[in-house]
Amino acid sequence: MMDTIFTPEDFSAEDQLMSKTTELFVKQDVAPYIPAMEQHDYEVATRLFRKAGELGLLSIEVPEEYGGLSLNKAVAGIVAEKMGFGGSFSVSFNIHVGVGTLPYVYFGTEKQKLDYLPKLASGEWIGAYALTEPNAGSDALRANTRAVLNPEGTGWILSGEKQWITNAKLADVFVVFANTNEGMTAFIVEKGFQGVSIGPEEKKMGIKGSSTATLLLDQVPIPRENVLGVAGKGHHVALNIINMARLKLAFSNIGAAKQALQLAVSYGKVRKQFQKSLVDFTMIQEKIANMTLSIYGAESAAYRTAGLMDEASEASENQESLIKKLADYAIECAMNKIYSSESLDSIVDEAVQIHGGYGYMEEYEVERLYRDARISRIFEGTNEMNRLTIAKMVLKKYEQGIFSLLEPDAKGQVDRNKQYLGLSKQLGVQILDTIFRTNLHMDKEQEYQRLLANMLMEIYVMESVLLRSEKTVSKKGKQEPWRQAVTDVICEEGYKRAEEAAVSIISGAVTDETERKRHLDEIRNLPVPLYQNLFTRKREIAAEIIERARYFM
Repeated sequence: MMDTIFTPEDFSAEDQLMSKTTELFVKQDVAPYIPAMEQHDYEVATRLFRKAGELGLLSIEVPEEYGGLSLNKAVAGIVAEKMGFGGSFSVSFNIHVGVGTLPYVYFGTEKQKLDYLPKLASGEWIGAYALTEPNAGSDALRANTRAVLNPEGTGWILSGEKQWITNAKLADVFVVFANTNEGMTAFIVEKGFQGVSIGPEEKKMGIKGSSTATLLLDQVPIPRENVLGVAGKGHHVALNIINMARLKLAFSNIGAAKQALQLAVSYGKVRKQFQKSLVDFTMIQEKIANMTLSIYGAESAAYRTAGLMDEASEASENQESLIKKLADYAIECAMNKIYSSESLDSIVDEAVQIHGGYGYMEEYEVERLYRDARISRIFEGTNEMNRLTIAKMVLKKYEQGIFSLLEPDAKGQVDRNKQYLGLSKQLGVQILDTIFRTNLHMDKEQEYQRLLANMLMEIYVMESVLLRSEKTVSKKGKQEPWRQAVTDVICEEGYKRAEEAAVSIISGAVTDETERKRHLDEIRNLPVPLYQNLFTRKREIAAEIIERARYFM
């Protein structure tokens, strides 16, 4: 596994060039115009899309034969991460290159690909995705929007209302989901079709520079060939594309988190109180370290997942096989979405705190980052729904004996971090066995599902960090002190959180007190390595970040 895991250190020189191109685009072209976009200057946003198209940033995952670059999800990830520094334009960008483009890549007919992908890849057209409705949010597949065949059977008549559509005012084409007699169906709807109109801009807490409005569909005639995928199988389109969108959002969150950390450290170095810079206070150093640890964990897990999906793509024989293989990573995509968005929330909150009263003022950038970050826990499936998805899918796979995340590591490990990981996996197996043995009705016990999902996320992040660390050593022959400190703290704190979740599940699920005591005693008696002084380790991490005045990479 160590040899195959993809890490940020594995990017080639060509990949790094794409990363640098994105970074410069954001710095020179996007950042200066964020205030204009927040005033809904659609001309600016449209121009930026065309410039991004010229640079190849919109065509990463589009096949070459349709005007794209045919690059992989890891490269798409680093581009999304660097675009995460671009405020709400990163939201518009991610929607376009993700749910606005990928449905054609994976589900489009040859004609649909030829008609739409070159325009989307170049930025000539902007894409959008319309699933949510006023009464269908988390339960999005129960939409009221409906399409019926016209009397001649030559096309469809589509009517309904789609809410909170990103890029609504900018988009030239929408992927719209509607119920039909066959079931949920995806349609390609162009802005110029008769009966299509856009409502007013929503007044939002954050991401004000992205267009968000209602898509109104009034007896819209849709050509029969504009069905995307198979009629009645639109849920396959929706669920598979949203999985990929969750991973793309994770990368954007990582970028925004790095920006918040950089702003906090830069401010903390120049701001003085009691004749000392803020970064000289150990409580501030602890905040900086915790921010760094969250980013490193999120980054390690996200790039690992992208690498796994890229491997699956390369091993696929055809399009149907590809879609099926990518769907196998729904759990990992959900984990990354949750972990990255909650890390970002915590990081921007601490960035504001380090700024003190100035962080609450609009003229300081962290104020906008704080507001912009909040949506990431809501869209692409709320974190609550994603946790339920993780728990349900894991329980099903575990029952079938095909869940590999909790496979034990080699016996007799002396490395303390491998011990933490192994013990966490042992706890995970114990919890799953307990759930099945006690016949706990998990569908009615959402708190347990939440805790189970949290445990599994901790394990996935710990393992991703540890594998990344091992791969670095195998390549360089040594470990940088800062990376060792980061790995040590993530593994120790990850185990503590996994143990806490396990104790909570056991305490609630096992009703017999004698049996409950036995389970809890087993946890207390696990051979846990002696805990370290994490305060000093975090000071080491903070010192490295303060010296660099930014994240590691």
